[in-house]
Amino acid sequence: MDDIEFTKRDPLHSYKAVCAKLGLIMCVYYICRILNGLVLYILLNPLRTLGDSGSYIIQTAIAVLFTYIIPILIAAVLFHSFERYKGKFRELYKKPRRLARTFGSLPATYGLGVGVALLTFLTSLLISRLSGGQSFVEDLFRPTTIEPSTNIPSMLTMVFLLVVIAPIFEEFFVRGILYDALKPFGCGMAIIISSVVFGLMHGSLYMLFYSTALGFALGYLRYATGSIFVSTIFHAMINAISAGLLVLSSLREMLGEGHKSLNTIASTYMLAMVVLMIVGVIAFIRKIPVIRKYRIDNNWPEVGAGKKTALFFLSIPVILMLVFAFNEHTNNWLVRLIIR
Repeated sequence: MDDIEFTKRDPLHSYKAVCAKLGLIMCVYYICRILNGLVLYILLNPLRTLGDSGSYIIQTAIAVLFTYIIPILIAAVLFHSFERYKGKFRELYKKPRRLARTFGSLPATYGLGVGVALLTFLTSLLISRLSGGQSFVEDLFRPTTIEPSTNIPSMLTMVFLLVVIAPIFEEFFVRGILYDALKPFGCGMAIIISSVVFGLMHGSLYMLFYSTALGFALGYLRYATGSIFVSTIFHAMINAISAGLLVLSSLREMLGEGHKSLNTIASTYMLAMVVLMIVGVIAFIRKIPVIRKYRIDNNWPEVGAGKKTALFFLSIPVILMLVFAFNEHTNNWLVRLIIR
């Protein structure tokens, strides 16, 4: 039976099934991340023989396999994505009619994410102070950082992962497969749930809020343009900003902190980031009145957003997904608790 016909006949049952599948896929995603760590641990000594560069490249390839390829293939099978996109793959990546105007939303998209990240950082400082500097609380809200590379091949590999691999795979997975599976039950819910999933994928409570906010903006673009062409490019451009910091910190690691030209470039880059952040936040604030007037289509108005949200979070696989997410976001706190 066709998925669309099944949805029309019994939308409530179909929605519960989609939520369960989504939760199951994310459980598989977290299990794959754990397996990735185990595989790398097993291969630790053999990888050392390849040198720093070779070892890092192989580790990255293994991470891509477990973090992206396996979960995406399973999601594509469960949601019948091969049939859904058969002959329609170009439509998924079609360019919007007013591409230049759409790109004008980039500062606001970046501003929303960075604004939430800044609020998260300030909140983490407040919580840390109120908790008396307890190590668990500090670790819980510690900003996520990428360790600088000590050689050029490793640095280029990480930049390629951030700017090319991550945007392509994550947008296809979240704004492609998951969004399209949820779309028949309301575009608004598809944006919200896919944004939450996107946030949960990023490995820490600090990144959760930033990534969810950014995911909401990218999901909005997915809805407005009808494709993931712009959201993929925006994702890549925003990641490129972080990649720039990674390159500068890696070069400083390799050339030494006393390199004057590099320090000047780094200072200029940081200043440009601050300016971009301020411009982005202002751009997002200016867009709020326009966003409030823009009504998102609701394909399933018979059931309210509150009930849809409750049904999603009460699904057993989704609850298990949240347990896995909490464990990862607290640096395997549950695993360490069980081992003790």
